[in-house]
Amino acid sequence: MTSEKFNIDSQQLESDLNTIISNAKTIHDTPENKKLALSCIDLTTLNSTDTEEKVKAFTQKVNDFPNHFEGLDNVAAICIYPNMVKAVEETLQLPEVNIASVSGGFPSSMTFTAVKVEETKLAIEARADEIDIVLALSHFLAGEFQEAHNDIAAIKNIMGDVHLKVILETGALETPENIWKASMLAINAGADFIKTSTGKMNPAATPMAAYVMCLAIAYHYKETGEKIGFKPAGGISTPEDALVYLSIVKEVLGDEWLNPTLFRIGASRLANNLLSDILDKEVKYF
Repeated sequence: MTSEKFNIDSQQLESDLNTIISNAKTIHDTPENKKLALSCIDLTTLNSTDTEEKVKAFTQKVNDFPNHFEGLDNVAAICIYPNMVKAVEETLQLPEVNIASVSGGFPSSMTFTAVKVEETKLAIEARADEIDIVLALSHFLAGEFQEAHNDIAAIKNIMGDVHLKVILETGALETPENIWKASMLAINAGADFIKTSTGKMNPAATPMAAYVMCLAIAYHYKETGEKIGFKPAGGISTPEDALVYLSIVKEVLGDEWLNPTLFRIGASRLANNLLSDILDKEVKYF
């Protein structure tokens, strides 16, 4: 798949996206959509100061969520570094909440493919349900597209049924054409999800990047019938932010994608802000 397939006029792209953003502030701004966004969160802690004790306490908050917020669906997953997967697995009591591990030399992807594969194996052995890796920008930005493809494929090849999310780091890709090409490359290499950003560089998630990525997913679905998931991440902290990304998914891909199987939001602060909005009072639970 090449960038020649991306032939949308840039002004039309901006116009269509602005309409979706406007709809996010009006027709899609509903309590139901905010509750849906909450249920699609990958609750994330990716700090160098994380300890097993902190991660276990973080996980226990997810365990206790149903006791504090009756009638609200819990988050979709807990996302941590690979050496913290075991701490989550030992603590998590809810089978409906997945364990997502970053891997593959996160956040830079600047290591050997063999090291990325081994790190992923170890995360899966520790019982990760999902793996988030980063596109090898060192290859992609040098025009070494086959090498970037092979890097992803090598990791996917050892994962079995575990889902793979590929982070494009769209802030480094800069143009819609590059984001389109990276999206198609990741999908063709075996990604089950494509994700905007690590949250470790700026800009992180943007509506334009999300829009182009969803257009790529829609194109792939039309061509193959295969549904690929989408995950915006990085700097998404307010209900208004969440509704913009939910609206892009809804209008480009349709309601079939609006569930945790195909739509996730990578966030740490968003959950409390959504809870505060939904319950109409300040909530500092997570």
